[in-house]
Amino acid sequence: MLHSKLIHPKSIVIVGGSDNIHSPGGRVLKNLIDHKFKGQLFVVNPKKEVVQGVTSYNDISDVPQVDLAIIAISVKYVYEAVKVLTQHKNTRGFIIFSAGFSEKDQNGEQLEKNIVRLINDAGGSLLGPNNIGLINKHYTGVFTTPIPKLDEKGVDFVSGSGATAVFTIEAAKNMGLTFSSIYTVGNSAQIGVEEILEYLDESFEKESSSKVKLLYIESIKSPLKFLKHTTSLIRKGCKIAAIKAGSSEAGNRAASSHTGAIANSDLFIDTLFRKAGIIRCYGRNELITVAGILLQKEIKGKNIAIITHAGGPAVMLTDVLSKNGINIPPLEGKDVEILLSQLFDGSSVSNPIDFLATGNAQQLDAIIEYCENSSEIDAMAVIFGSPGLIAVDDVYEILNEKIKTSKKPVYAILPSVVNVKNEIKQFLKKGNIAFSDEVLFGNALAKVINRPMASDNNKDTDFKFFQRTRKLIEGLPNGYMPTESAIKLLDYAGVNFATPFHVKNKTELHTVSKSITYPVVLKVEGPLHKSDVGGVILNISNETELYDGFHKLMQIEGATSVIIQPMLTGMELFIGAKKETNYPHVILCGLGGIFVEVLKDVSAVMTPVSNEDAIKMISDLKAYPILEGVRGQNGINIQLFAEIIVKISKLLDVVPEIAELDLNPLIATQKDLTAVDVRIRLEK
Repeated sequence: MLHSKLIHPKSIVIVGGSDNIHSPGGRVLKNLIDHKFKGQLFVVNPKKEVVQGVTSYNDISDVPQVDLAIIAISVKYVYEAVKVLTQHKNTRGFIIFSAGFSEKDQNGEQLEKNIVRLINDAGGSLLGPNNIGLINKHYTGVFTTPIPKLDEKGVDFVSGSGATAVFTIEAAKNMGLTFSSIYTVGNSAQIGVEEILEYLDESFEKESSSKVKLLYIESIKSPLKFLKHTTSLIRKGCKIAAIKAGSSEAGNRAASSHTGAIANSDLFIDTLFRKAGIIRCYGRNELITVAGILLQKEIKGKNIAIITHAGGPAVMLTDVLSKNGINIPPLEGKDVEILLSQLFDGSSVSNPIDFLATGNAQQLDAIIEYCENSSEIDAMAVIFGSPGLIAVDDVYEILNEKIKTSKKPVYAILPSVVNVKNEIKQFLKKGNIAFSDEVLFGNALAKVINRPMASDNNKDTDFKFFQRTRKLIEGLPNGYMPTESAIKLLDYAGVNFATPFHVKNKTELHTVSKSITYPVVLKVEGPLHKSDVGGVILNISNETELYDGFHKLMQIEGATSVIIQPMLTGMELFIGAKKETNYPHVILCGLGGIFVEVLKDVSAVMTPVSNEDAIKMISDLKAYPILEGVRGQNGINIQLFAEIIVKISKLLDVVPEIAELDLNPLIATQKDLTAVDVRIRLEK
């Protein structure tokens, strides 16, 4: 939890404060003064007695006891400053602007660790180093501009990058987006995005806290902590949108299984966000557009009325919404005819509602009023610009009034950023949000409407053969499990596997051949990818083919034995799982056999997986209609497929050492689902 002296200090010292407002130490002091910090301010500057009207100390040892230190000095002096402040000045909050730590080299990394150790020993909190600070209702502790106007109903913004925070604030200001607080974590030496989320979660107050959180993330050190607090915030009524930049090295390594080839690092981020219920964005403009939508009245459905005096933008917005499953319902009936009679000749009310370039404020009023009272409409997107011929202040005044009084959300898309620059400026001053691009808005609205719901993170502890499973795993080394052990593990999990015979030589084959019911399939054991080396022979129908096939497979380089299994018929499916660093497992499913890598039609979800999660995974597949049965062909037992996914999820909970798991293929019919091949790799 963040120390109270970092969040709400009664006194602040700027170490490296100066009269030069173009330096970090000078600018942060000016920001604190200009924005009326109510506590005591001190400065440490070896050459000045007074800096910007604030008392300055030449030696940090002379500073009075102080709650928060904002440090803007050369990296080589930071450790000693922190040591004095923690051990002699009762300082517990620290913001370090200085750069040259872990982002630079190993020496910088060690210095950073030493500073963190000092602050940890004192029970303090450190934001940074290599950041731009924080802004909240208590103080403006940043060295950058612009400083956004704070509003408790605005967004809380947490950024791993100071520059990204500045650029985002600039763009947000132009569209009228407001902020409740801004945190930049820099190197996240002690406090990262997760710790800020923990603070926002545990200090959340339903009536006064911001309900919208924006995140720009460069690293997630504790995915489970991140998941815990984002999920908690969303269940308290918050909405979260986030950008995750970069990917881990682990996700880029060569993969030795189907799952490993598909489940890259980005998939882990994607499933983590979906598990929490986070809207994933890929750029600053998309992020703030999503935020602008979230800050307005919540949309209750998927039916949108597009109101415009410009045909082209309305067509583009219609296209992008329709492609994302959002409805632009046609408007019909007597009330529509009455509305049309109030508009100029040539207007259209079919939706989009086009009231022409000559449309006026009274007509816009009538259109919005109609949509407000229509049961067919859930929200309105108003596109209104100007060719620059006349002033349109009255139109924006009507729009302002309707946004505030309508029960349904009214989104203002105002593309004339030059011709009506002053009108838009006044519109924003009244607390409104204006979107400038209809396609960007449309994609953002679709993300908001289609956002994932936070799923259940409770683990099901019901696992019948827990002790046997753990004993089996503890007796095995790292690496790929022997097939016999992997099959036994699946049996403990309740997954049906086609009964195999493992044959190493002709003597064993002779014994097994007496028990075989044809047809069977032969698979080589030893080589990692059987199909790539011709290590699978199908439809063995007699003893001669059995012996010939066995001899052929044992000639393959690396062959240790041959598996003989019943030749099953049905649809081939795939279930896989992968663990990466400290993230929970991700489970994947899709069509099996060679299709899993060729088509890459897979769904993925982060564990634990409920039956509901599993059903949604399956239904999200492009091949779902095939699984249901299409054009007279039988489908599969979808519920049974879901149950196997849930069983694998429970197995991963019991055996977290599983790094990769492949069930490919599973043979599915309307009645049964049987695994016929398995590969499991352990990393203890």
